Amino acid sequence: MPGNVTADVAIVGAGFTGLWAAYYLLQADPSLKVVLLEREFAGFGASGRNGGWASSIFPVSLARVEQLYSHRAALDLQAAMNDTVSEIGRVVDAEGIDCEYARDGFVSLARSEAQWARAKATVAGAEKFGTRGQWELLDSAAAQEKINATDVLGGIYTEHCALLHPDKLVRGLAGWVEEHGAVIYEDTAVDEIGKGIVWTEHGSVTASVVIRATEAFTPEFPAYRRNVAPLYSLVVATAPLPHGLREDLGLDGRTAFNDMRNLRIYAHPTSDGRLLFGGRGAPYHFGSKVDSSFDVDEKIHDKIIDTMHEFFPALRDVPITHRWGGPLGVPRDWFPSVGYDQNNKTAWAGPYVGDGVATSNLAGRILRNLILDKRDNLNSLPVVNHRSPRWEIEPFRWFGVNAGLRAAATADLEERVTGKPSTVSALLEKLTGAH
Repeated sequence: MPGNVTADVAIVGAGFTGLWAAYYLLQADPSLKVVLLEREFAGFGASGRNGGWASSIFPVSLARVEQLYSHRAALDLQAAMNDTVSEIGRVVDAEGIDCEYARDGFVSLARSEAQWARAKATVAGAEKFGTRGQWELLDSAAAQEKINATDVLGGIYTEHCALLHPDKLVRGLAGWVEEHGAVIYEDTAVDEIGKGIVWTEHGSVTASVVIRATEAFTPEFPAYRRNVAPLYSLVVATAPLPHGLREDLGLDGRTAFNDMRNLRIYAHPTSDGRLLFGGRGAPYHFGSKVDSSFDVDEKIHDKIIDTMHEFFPALRDVPITHRWGGPLGVPRDWFPSVGYDQNNKTAWAGPYVGDGVATSNLAGRILRNLILDKRDNLNSLPVVNHRSPRWEIEPFRWFGVNAGLRAAATADLEERVTGKPSTVSALLEKLTGAH
C-alpha cells in the first residue's frame, strides 16, 4: 500500500471470504471503491491450500442448529449450503474461471461395524429431520463401485459436493475483482482494526465499512485473541497414478471421499490423476500460535500416509510428491458466523472449522446483503450475527483443544475394539455440537 487511502469497503484478508465479498459487492454496485489488504499474498491461508472440497457440510449438526434457533432455521441453512455448491459452479462458469470444478458428489465409506451403524443412523436421522434425499445409503457393492477401498461395508452419498483447485479459484477471483475496480494490496500487514479504519505499517485505510476476513489468523489481533482457535490440517498428494490402477481403485472420477471415523480425514482424485489425502490430528499450539513451521509435521503426515495405504494397499509403492498444511479457524461453539455492526462500521465472516470453501461463498453473499441493505432470505439464516462464546484463557484453551483432539482419536480406537458407535464420540458431539 502506497500510504493513506480511502475506500467504501476495506477488507482485511484476501482469501476466499474477502474475495467472494468483493466479488458480490462489485457485482451489485460497480461504483464501489473496494480495497483488500493482505499481509502475504491472495490465498496465502487456508483458501489456497485446502482439500478442494466445495461441500454442503456445515460443521455443527442440524440438531444443534435446531436447538439454538429452530427446526425451520436448520432446514433453511442446509438448503442454503446445498445451493451454494451450485452457486460456485455457476460463478466459475459465468466468469470463465478454470478451477477444475467437478460436481461428482461425496461418499463417506463405512469401514467398520460401528461406522456402518452410524451410516444407517445418519440417513435415517436426515429423513426424520426433514432433509429427505440429502444422503443416500449405499450397500457394500454400491459404495465400492464409487471408491474401491478396503473393508467397505457400505456408505452414504450426497450429490451436494464439488471438487475444485483452490489456488486457481483464488487467482480467478482476484483477477476478476481487480479487473472490476478493486485494489488488492499484498505484502501489507494490518496492525489494528478500528471503527471504520484500518492501520497498517504503510498507512491507514478509512472506509465506510471494514470487513474482517482473517479466519485462523484472527487471534493475532489482541482484541480477538480468544475468538478463534487455530487448528492445523495436513495434506499429502501422490505422484500421478497409472490409469489402470485408478480404474481398479475407483479413483478415475472426481468423487470426494472419506470414511466415517471420528478424527476427520478427506481425500479425492485430482484432475491430473493424483490422489490427494488429508486429515486432522496435528496439535493445537499454545497461545493460538500460527507459524509456517507447523505446515509440515512429519509425524502427522506419516500417519496420514499410513491411513491412505490402509485404504489402498496398492499405493504403498507410489511416491508421495507433496506434503503441506495450514491453519483453519475454530470458534468456541464450532458455529461459523457472518455479521455486520453498522454502528461500529465493521463486518466479519468465519471461521469455518475446515468447511470454508463453500461456506465462504455463502458468507460473501450475506455480507453483500447486509452492507448494501439488500433484502434476501439468506439474511435470516442462523449464521447471521451469530455470536460464539470466547475460548478459555491459556493454559485451559491448550489443554481443552488438545484433549478434544485426543478424544476423537480415542473414540476411533474404542470403535475398533467394541464394534459399536463410540460413547466418547457421542459425548463430544453433545458438548460441542460438532459432527
